[in-house]
Amino acid sequence: MGRGKLRIYLGAAPGVGKTYAMLSEAHRRVERGTDCVVGFVEHHSRPRTEVMLHGLEIIERREIEYRGSAFTEMDVDAVLARRPAVALVDELAHTNVPGSRNAKRWQDVEELLQAGIDVVSTVNIQHLESLGDVVETITGVRQRETVPDEVARRADQIELVDMSPQALRRRMAHGNVYQPDKVDAALSNYFRPGNLTALRELALLWVADRVDEYLQEYRGEHNIRSTWQARERIVVGITGGPEGRTLIRRAARLAEKGAGGEVLAVYIAASDGLTSASPKELAVQRTLVEDLGGSFHHVIGDDISDSLLEFARGCNATQIVLGVSRRRSWQSVFRPGVSATVARESGPDLDIHIVTHDEVAKGRGLPVARGARLGRARIIGGWLTGIAGPALLSVLLSQFVPELGLANDMLLFLTFTVAAALLGGLLPALASAAFGSLLLNYYFTPPLHEFTISDPKNIVAIAIFVGVAVSVASVVDLAARRTHQAARLRAESEILSFLAGSVLRGEDSLDALLERLRETFAMQSVVLLERAGEVDPWTTAASVGTGPVGRPEDADVDLPIGDNMALALTGRVLPAEDRRVLGAFAAQAAVVLDRQRLVDEARKSRELAEANRIRTALLAAVSHDLRTPLAGIKASVTSLRSDDVEWSEADKAELLEGIEDGADRLAALIGNLLDMSRLNTGTVVPLIRETDLDEVVPMALGGVPEDSVDLDIPETLPMVAVDRGLLERAVANIVENAVKYSPHSQPVTVSASALGSRVELRVVDRGPGVPDAAKDRIFEPFQRHGDAPRGAGVGLGLAVARGFTEAIGGTLTAEDTPGGGLTMVLTLPMAGNGPPVSPELPTSAVT
Repeated sequence: MGRGKLRIYLGAAPGVGKTYAMLSEAHRRVERGTDCVVGFVEHHSRPRTEVMLHGLEIIERREIEYRGSAFTEMDVDAVLARRPAVALVDELAHTNVPGSRNAKRWQDVEELLQAGIDVVSTVNIQHLESLGDVVETITGVRQRETVPDEVARRADQIELVDMSPQALRRRMAHGNVYQPDKVDAALSNYFRPGNLTALRELALLWVADRVDEYLQEYRGEHNIRSTWQARERIVVGITGGPEGRTLIRRAARLAEKGAGGEVLAVYIAASDGLTSASPKELAVQRTLVEDLGGSFHHVIGDDISDSLLEFARGCNATQIVLGVSRRRSWQSVFRPGVSATVARESGPDLDIHIVTHDEVAKGRGLPVARGARLGRARIIGGWLTGIAGPALLSVLLSQFVPELGLANDMLLFLTFTVAAALLGGLLPALASAAFGSLLLNYYFTPPLHEFTISDPKNIVAIAIFVGVAVSVASVVDLAARRTHQAARLRAESEILSFLAGSVLRGEDSLDALLERLRETFAMQSVVLLERAGEVDPWTTAASVGTGPVGRPEDADVDLPIGDNMALALTGRVLPAEDRRVLGAFAAQAAVVLDRQRLVDEARKSRELAEANRIRTALLAAVSHDLRTPLAGIKASVTSLRSDDVEWSEADKAELLEGIEDGADRLAALIGNLLDMSRLNTGTVVPLIRETDLDEVVPMALGGVPEDSVDLDIPETLPMVAVDRGLLERAVANIVENAVKYSPHSQPVTVSASALGSRVELRVVDRGPGVPDAAKDRIFEPFQRHGDAPRGAGVGLGLAVARGFTEAIGGTLTAEDTPGGGLTMVLTLPMAGNGPPVSPELPTSAVT
């Protein structure tokens, strides 16, 4: 039995119609005669979705008892026993109730697929594991129910169910997604237009990448090398020259003309020595292309044209943008430029754009980084010119112009010797001079075709030829070496100038510096190692690239920095002349590392200064707020002990009540002060355990009048993973603050509900409310909003509440109460083994 096929309906947001689309597909398959059953479908009381279940065979769910409540889950055994051709399984990211066959529903689906049953399922984009942090940033809610991306990527078919934010909000307003009493809260929280637009973009991009993977797999399986113009990918070939910025902007404009266009800037570097471009200019161009939404690629290759075309075809590019050559016009006579070569060899599947710019025909002007190393191709060319040239010349002269004269023959031979020096350096030129002198002796000096010279004048002539040839070759080679050395020093000065400038600018990104070093020398990886002492093991301070080493001795190149620090590079062995620039990079890396640590120490110093500021504010605040209840207690006690006045029982009761109230206020103030001190010193260590809210919240209301709070905590609410003591203190502070500002005729409402993998506690008051600009400021220490009277507290209640909430893994935010007032929203994580509860509000991502 083969493996079943998985089809996933991927939703851009809750409520777009994934389950409805899945059920519609089931009806189509049933009409075609396919054996299709409903393994598990959750319609969330949506009438139109519920109607779609009619006419489909539904496998009865399995009932599981957990913590005194009954829950239902998909009966995997029943589906396997039924063995349908297709099973519908809703909510792929769902967490099963403890006691189920598997912990996650996607594991149930995997069993069905292994049994050869095709599965149609649904999942929302926010439930994919890799997007959890992104979704939390957008919506403010962490997704606890997730499915690994690999599970979704293995699906045989993925269909996106999409809807515009405006249409989805209209659908919600009509009551087609949630109950009418939940619509307002949904629209003002999770279903804000910005949230929906961002989630929609995530879904579109994820599906587009998946489609691209399918296309790449197909092209690889069928060995397709030609470009398929399914998506506009524009490759920009840059040299590191100033014209690169013009090319990148031009490519970005081309990409904007088509939907989904992508820009890839690629720099081809030679595999030997320093790269031939300014690292500073490359860094600027990298930033530019990334700011325009593209990507930067660094490729190693000796043949620029071939490497560029190979890269473009490898990424299925459709267009290549190149600049008009900066070489002089006469240089094109000897060798065509990169633009002309790429245009000639690109074939019909790649469009080539040759863009003009201000640097046309001005010369390359780039710092040459190859030093005196001429490269293998030039050395071979020099030897061929120095040896094959004179041999061919001897044949031509002896056959066609034998009477040209020895002096003219020598001048022609000398030409090849000079050419050999220019191409391959001194050795090919010397060999050419020696070989040319032998050929002159054999073919052109009597007696012919013998290695003897009868005329002494010819001996002098050949000796002069050898001397002139050797002298000219030496001068030409020396000039070439001086030119290469000057160019190399220019390249080094460019790099050193850039490093010095980075010191003056205060740049402190160690990874960026190491990445620039890796690109400069075209290495595979660069790692900065350090150790505490000579006998201690090496540790990695920073690294870039693939396959970094853990010890200097394992690297291809290692450079000590002091006694206990080293720079290790892998990829190839660098020549000795590159060590000078490498040493500058190493010194700069050590400086940047020291600067980072100084910045960390400065940050810690600022934290200490902030702590001192808080202590100063604390002393200033408590000088009055602690004295007020103490003064009341002192006055009441003094009155009771006085023998001058005969107090009635009612008066005594009132004075005792004043003492009790003052003591309670004093205890609350001291408690908040101690809590804030614990938070500032980082000594709050929560003890996380499973807790029922209906046990904690009532305990937190002991400090407020009984008729001042309406409590609505369902008994069926799942347990939360919190520290009970910290949660009680946080809730007490929130409720006390709400009661303080709420009118006496309107009690504060405390309610709770389950939202996916979170539990939300709302404290709603009908007080004056807080402006949006002050909603974050009210959580700062020693802040009392509005005209709160002195003696009403030191302004630590909400600061302590938020600190304790974050310590137990929750969030505390402030919202406007519809109709006026302030709502404190306390979101808590559901216990890890707690049962999933169908959400009443869409504040977290649900299917």
